[in-house]
Amino acid sequence: MSVILASKSAARRAVLTGAGVAHEAAVAGVDEDAVKVGMLARGAGPREVAEALAEIKAVRVSQARPGLVIGADQTLDLDGKLYDKAGTVEEARGRLQTLRGKAHQLHSAVVVAKDGEPIWREVATATLTMRDFSDAFLDQYLAVEGEAALGSVGCYRLEGPGAQLFSSIEGDYFAILGLPLMGLLDLLREHGEIAA
Repeated sequence: MSVILASKSAARRAVLTGAGVAHEAAVAGVDEDAVKVGMLARGAGPREVAEALAEIKAVRVSQARPGLVIGADQTLDLDGKLYDKAGTVEEARGRLQTLRGKAHQLHSAVVVAKDGEPIWREVATATLTMRDFSDAFLDQYLAVEGEAALGSVGCYRLEGPGAQLFSSIEGDYFAILGLPLMGLLDLLREHGEIAA
């Protein structure tokens, strides 16, 4: 059998590689914006959107490829509102100003599909509180991070300079990186994909 990650996320690939999970990546080709708009219009919250997108990605790739397909998605939830990735560094500045001094949640969903059907899922939520950093710090942070800030929905990499944005973090580190890992590793062991 094989393990396929239905994602182009470098962070998710790095998490799996770092954990010693041999895998390949496949792009699911899902119109995420259309899914989000439809779900939000029906009253779904950020957590439900993350889980639905993870499932759609896993199932879509699993319909065409044998093996275990891992779909994942992450949403940022500030007071019940879903935020998407910023498109420009200026948008990132505005996003970080909005988050400054407040707590937000990251909902990280992972769904594993086989033969076109979901067989396992987990959604982990972490709460991250940004400190009330200065505008000068924000300028310095964005000068260092630049376009890299656009790679995550919160405009930060916790494994990089983004760690300095926070006063407290509650939750699973791997979930914050976008791929809840412990339960996933258990599932991969059960299916013989990694050593038990």
